[in-house]
Amino acid sequence: MKKNNDVLLKEVKEAIKWEPILNSNDIDVSVNDGIVTLGGTVDNYTQKKEAEQTVKNIAGVKAVVDDVKVDLYFSAIKSDTDIAASVVKVLRENWAVPDHLLKVTVENGWVTLEGILHWNFQRKAAENAIRYLEGVRGVIDKIKIEAEIKNEVEKEFVEKALRRSWLLDIDNIRVRVDNKTITLSGIVSSLFQKEEAEKIAWNTPGVWYVDNELLVEFD
Repeated sequence: MKKNNDVLLKEVKEAIKWEPILNSNDIDVSVNDGIVTLGGTVDNYTQKKEAEQTVKNIAGVKAVVDDVKVDLYFSAIKSDTDIAASVVKVLRENWAVPDHLLKVTVENGWVTLEGILHWNFQRKAAENAIRYLEGVRGVIDKIKIEAEIKNEVEKEFVEKALRRSWLLDIDNIRVRVDNKTITLSGIVSSLFQKEEAEKIAWNTPGVWYVDNELLVEFD
């Protein structure tokens, strides 16, 4: 049964309150037809991302609008130069990130990543490494994916990979392949499933882009 706004609002607030690193008094929540908007301020970027992910995992949430601001403690404020040095260091130390392919710029605590990587997991590894650094207010991802593998993307292989996941009902998901782009459409029952399907599609050898058009409908 579809959750009304009041029920979903209550569950979102309870989920945020349940997370030990979040202070529910700092985060404002509004709900409209399954779309959850988060506002307020938190102490660091990690809390901002944790709040967003917590809400995405709730059944009935179709989308999340993250308007939470990061208001750093005075002691946590770093210069852009110091943040840039920390970013370069943490990327260099992460085995999953080919840091020599990335360009890093920092402005007012916002880190921008640019460059071309071969796999989406490398992009995610870079983002995740940065989110825990002190002084970071946000991350802007401008990384492009261009696979080294020249093989054509096979629709059948994508469908088999999706079918292997017990989290997904492949009968409700349609896959379209156009050269090196994979398009997912159809219906899933949660935002978590939508992201899981996209993650699996991104693991396809040779893919350059995934267009996730899946709709979330909670019954």
